[in-house]
Amino acid sequence: MVDPIRLRDDEGHEEPAVSLDSFLDQSNATAVRIEAGEDARVLLPFLDRLSLIEIDFPAFGDGRGYSAAQILRESGYTGELRASGDVLLDQVSHMRRCGFDAFAPDSPINPKLMEEAIHRYENVYQATSDQRIPIWRLRHG
Repeated sequence: MVDPIRLRDDEGHEEPAVSLDSFLDQSNATAVRIEAGEDARVLLPFLDRLSLIEIDFPAFGDGRGYSAAQILRESGYTGELRASGDVLLDQVSHMRRCGFDAFAPDSPINPKLMEEAIHRYENVYQATSDQRIPIWRLRHG
């Protein structure tokens, strides 16, 4: 794993994220890691005390992390949301739309190319947590 790429202005979280089970068993953790298949909704009562939620992508084709991110953002989580694991450049813009604002890929991603990928498409088709207006709404009010 390479150093995280953060797209946030605040201070980075230095403590390692604990597993979901460990988080639920202790009262002082402020960073948690969700593995593929774990239910992000169990974190909803604790969102106000978390400064980092790391969501694992064990394989590039595993899309469960997108859903977890969307659930957390729609529920009001404003802390760092980090995608880790098998994160590829062509996924970053979609991950960003679901609310990810930090990335810890297994293989390095060029930050300049990442920035280009995030801003590649002027218009979007679906509404997500990034609040961009879908093209159909722009066209049809």
